[in-house]
Amino acid sequence: MNVVEARGLSVAVGGTPLVRDVALAVAAGECVALVGASGSGKTVTVRALLGLSAPGSAVRADGLEVAGLDVRAFSDRRWRSVRGARVGYVGQEALGALDPLRPVGREVDDTLRLHTAMSARERVDAVRSALAGVGLDPAIASDGRLAGTLSGGMRQRALIAAATIGSPALVIADEPTTALDAGIAVRVMEQLRAAQERGAGLLVVTHDLGLVAGWADRVVVMDAGRVVEEGAVAAVLRSPVHAATRALVAAAGAGAGSHGARGAAGAGSHGAGSGAAVLEARELSKSYDRVDAVTGVSFTLERGRSLGVVGASGSGKTTLVRMLLGLEAPDAGTVTLDGEPWAPLPERDRRARRTRVSAVVQDPGATFDERWSVERVLADAFTDGNARRATGELGDRVDAALRQVDLDPALRDRSPLTLSGGQRQRLAIARALATDPAVLVLDEPVTALDATVQDAVLTLLERLRDTTGVAMVFVSHDLRAVRRIADDVLVMHEGAAIEHGPAADVFAHPEHPVTAELLRAAERLSAGPAAAAA
Repeated sequence: MNVVEARGLSVAVGGTPLVRDVALAVAAGECVALVGASGSGKTVTVRALLGLSAPGSAVRADGLEVAGLDVRAFSDRRWRSVRGARVGYVGQEALGALDPLRPVGREVDDTLRLHTAMSARERVDAVRSALAGVGLDPAIASDGRLAGTLSGGMRQRALIAAATIGSPALVIADEPTTALDAGIAVRVMEQLRAAQERGAGLLVVTHDLGLVAGWADRVVVMDAGRVVEEGAVAAVLRSPVHAATRALVAAAGAGAGSHGARGAAGAGSHGAGSGAAVLEARELSKSYDRVDAVTGVSFTLERGRSLGVVGASGSGKTTLVRMLLGLEAPDAGTVTLDGEPWAPLPERDRRARRTRVSAVVQDPGATFDERWSVERVLADAFTDGNARRATGELGDRVDAALRQVDLDPALRDRSPLTLSGGQRQRLAIARALATDPAVLVLDEPVTALDATVQDAVLTLLERLRDTTGVAMVFVSHDLRAVRRIADDVLVMHEGAAIEHGPAADVFAHPEHPVTAELLRAAERLSAGPAAAAA
């Protein structure tokens, strides 16, 4: 029995077709992976399956059944009775999906409160179990902890707990492991696998072909809004027929190979280090509510060099980044930029040098003004907020910035919120580069990108570093990307820097057991449930 079946599904916005004549089915107890390049229509498709298409969208389908219901004529009220109870959904951007000022326990409890007759005590116990299942502290169920106090990875896990707690017939997960370290990603996939074993159908949207190979039963490939290939995972990945599928498989294979080669032989030698420290952290520490987020972290970053920062979700990486950017004042320690004080320092004393440090944050969708066009986002960055339109030379610079990150200049009149997750991430990178920074801080800059675009963006970052001398702090759960881009690696655990050294040495011969476990978990994630259980 199919828990979702779409026939002739099409979606258009403003007369522009985004998805055309899609046929898609997921059976009970089956895991189907939906893959394709950024902008191919994957997220538009799954949101149409859930009645969550963007305002103004025209959705048409010859047949659209979800959890046994014909949903083509559903009202918003009817959809609300289905989502959560019969269909669980994990969206692509955790920051926007959870109310930052609402307790996490209540967010996870909503499905049970709205769709079951369970008592309050029973619901608390169920929420505790669901949180523990995704690697979160069960105490979050009732301790009032706000969603806004959690790291991005922790918010993602809370979303997955919320999506599965009601034992829905269908779970749709859009990039469920993007913001997670490999160890937690394995746990999350185990939770989704458990839902599948209970009879739920899983539709997983992902750019990670390694995850597809390890966990999915079938794969559906989209390109330019259409389904171009589908079948058993092993057959499609081993012998892809369509050009789009061949490109994805080739990029994933080439990416893995080049990352390995750099990690084994080249990492640590490709940066154009000048010996001059452009960014230096000394004994940085930060606590929240008497909980140590970062303790005693130090490093020096030279011009033209790149530092990879890795560690489990909640290990302190994002707090460290916020102190480096001057967005959080350290409780102890200092940050210097170009040899001059940067943090702690009043913002008025940093303002003249603010363009020396630029950032690409973990959740780009939350950083764009929905009223602005792509053009205005970049014009604003180029002119420090003094232009709304880009004409003449400024218009040429906007077009060049879009091409630099492989975006079509024809997108300049679009709202960033109408772009795919991968396209928004590339726009965020273009905006960060507009100020010609001395230090570029990148927090998960490529995790939302498909293999071909990820490779292009990493190549861009390598070229930028090597030709301009920009120093980079590259924070990521994707160890392959870190292995490729980083000269040195800093491994964080429970707020402390437990290992720090040349990337080649750290990846080939990890000294700390936590580092070794991170590397083993990455291998288990691609190997699938049999290896995860080992």
